[in-house]
Amino acid sequence: MNIKFNVIIQKEENWYVAKCIDNSVASQGKTIEESMENLKEALELFMQNEEPIKPKEIFVTTLEVAIWVQNIQYYHLIK
Repeated sequence: MNIKFNVIIQKEENWYVAKCIDNSVASQGKTIEESMENLKEALELFMQNEEPIKPKEIFVTTLEVAIWVQNIQYYHLIK
């Protein structure tokens, strides 16, 4: 049985972190492809002890939020 999971990938310093947002299983790799392969293996192991369920349909977008900074020096450090 094949199941499609919803996955996000984030770059964190020298690693790509792949996380399944349907069940919070995560893995990492030096490349996007390696992180996805590692996540696939982690999900296969995780699902061995779980009842298969169809992931929910999700929608991913970005959201811009205004953040007011009191200390202007801090603002320049994070910019």
